[in-house]
Amino acid sequence: MMAFNFSFGGLLILLLVVAMSSVRILREYQRGVVFQLGRFWRIKGPGLVIIIPGIQQMVRVDLRTVVLDVPTQDVISRDNVSVKVNAVVYFRVINPERAIIQVENFLDATSQLAQTTLRSVLGKHELDEMLAERERLNIDIQQALDAQTDTWGIKVSNVEIKHVDINETMIRAIARQAEAERERRAKVIHAEGELQASEKLLQAAQILTRQPEALQLRYLQTLGTFASDKTSTVVLPLPMDLFSILSKMAAQAAPAAPPPES
Repeated sequence: MMAFNFSFGGLLILLLVVAMSSVRILREYQRGVVFQLGRFWRIKGPGLVIIIPGIQQMVRVDLRTVVLDVPTQDVISRDNVSVKVNAVVYFRVINPERAIIQVENFLDATSQLAQTTLRSVLGKHELDEMLAERERLNIDIQQALDAQTDTWGIKVSNVEIKHVDINETMIRAIARQAEAERERRAKVIHAEGELQASEKLLQAAQILTRQPEALQLRYLQTLGTFASDKTSTVVLPLPMDLFSILSKMAAQAAPAAPPPES
């Protein structure tokens, strides 16, 4: 009787141990990839999951977005400039079955793929594009990564280039280039202003030529402008026709030169 009680108690304890080992609880953001005798069976979760010990095995997969920091990479741009670039990648598992079966470790695989893709994509662009067109480069890297990780059941949602580090010599060269560009723009703006001013002066001259009265009104307006200024210097504009008239009058009033003596 005692041997029966002992065997029954041992069996009950064994059943309790088996029952406890077969129970799994998965959170809302977790899924379980269940294998039965080594073959894929189904995806379970979230909540309470029952696993048959010795026959079934389960691998937990987190479905939350993973923030992957890409280490600093040495990149040679298309214009042969060496830069150091680091970035951050946002991705999540959308197919737990492929994430476990198709790749050994999807976290390490995505990290290595992000590093190589960052170097290859940025190497096709010049330094100016890396500095001024980061949004477009982010999209290019994200699309390249997403196309390769799709077979792993992983969706790359976003890629952000955090920092582009260049050496001091290149920084000084970029500063000189920016200064020269600003000087060029200043000269172009000044030339455009001179061109516009000359065109307006030409139009004003044509209008004054057609209407001589307008020239007299402009002359009186100029006198009124100088009269209103609180200065001790008064400048009176004189028309050029007045000088020609005065020169003719002076020539007529001048005595005729005596004939030379023989």
